[in-house]
Amino acid sequence: MWTGEAPDRSRRLPLAIIVLIVVPMALAACGGSGGAAPSTTTAAPTTGASAPATVATPKGPSTGCGSPAAPGTVTLTPEVGGRTRTVIVHVPSGYVGTSAVALVLNMHGSQSTARQQEALTGMDATADSDTFIVAYPQGGIAVGSGYEWNVPGQPLFGGTAVPAGAADDVSYLEQLTSLLETKYCVDTGRVYATGLSGGARMASQLACDASTVFAAVAPVSGLRMPSPCPSTRTVPVVSFHGSADPIDPYNGNGQAYWTYSVPEAARRWASHNGCAPAPGTSQPAPGVTLTAYGQCVGGASVDLYTIAGEGHQWTGGPPLPPSLDRVLGPPTTAINANSEMWAFFTAHPLP
Repeated sequence: MWTGEAPDRSRRLPLAIIVLIVVPMALAACGGSGGAAPSTTTAAPTTGASAPATVATPKGPSTGCGSPAAPGTVTLTPEVGGRTRTVIVHVPSGYVGTSAVALVLNMHGSQSTARQQEALTGMDATADSDTFIVAYPQGGIAVGSGYEWNVPGQPLFGGTAVPAGAADDVSYLEQLTSLLETKYCVDTGRVYATGLSGGARMASQLACDASTVFAAVAPVSGLRMPSPCPSTRTVPVVSFHGSADPIDPYNGNGQAYWTYSVPEAARRWASHNGCAPAPGTSQPAPGVTLTAYGQCVGGASVDLYTIAGEGHQWTGGPPLPPSLDRVLGPPTTAINANSEMWAFFTAHPLP
């Protein structure tokens, strides 16, 4: 149920405002998808004994096709699970409402907001260029001036326990996706999830707990391999992480939810997806190493972009003030996470 809708005329935040709303977040806690196809099942190969069977369910244009919706950005306040939530939705300039487009959920980091995530990632421009809807949901746990996600079995940034009675954010994001599919013309076989830091950990969780909803995920500065991982299909994963990340260290040994390294997280996903054990490596750009696990069950793949010297940043995102870079670590323009993950998403719809 939608309880509110307002055009968002202030999404292009002035730089000074971004500094004010993002620096405290970083200092405190920046921890942080046609027609229907028949159902098929493919057994896992011996290269990954834990890989789930790949199950395809009928997908296609959503029930929102034909409903009026103008291009632009709005802030919605749907009521989900008895709680009023907030999500910013950007409908691309090429949207017509009768041709189904992809949907990308883009989730903020710990103690941040949907508005900050929109500004920090610059994904509205990518959505306009490639004609997909991008939604920026907001976490349900208020901490300071921002919000955190209830990642199952994990504490909040700093080790604080999740408050009693906190919303089930996995359920919320699944229900939000269904609601957006009734409001907009979405290709239900091309729904994806990405996020930064805490939002990246939430995207990792969705790959396990909502594998029939999200065709692929793209965690940025926050890839994890949840355990247990009850996925019912192999979910393609592409991740981006800087080697100089001071918040979620590349080599692990960070927060209570951040023990093993990022390469180990990618290796665990490859094993779960039944990929060949030995990955291929390449350098798509100077200072960037792509570790790619192939031959996975069901056409999945696991790609990790390691960016030498980059900090806790949205790879190739809009420039931030030097004062913020000193907290998060150096940025890079060697590659652009938005364009790379969109190419990956395009190559990996639901079966």
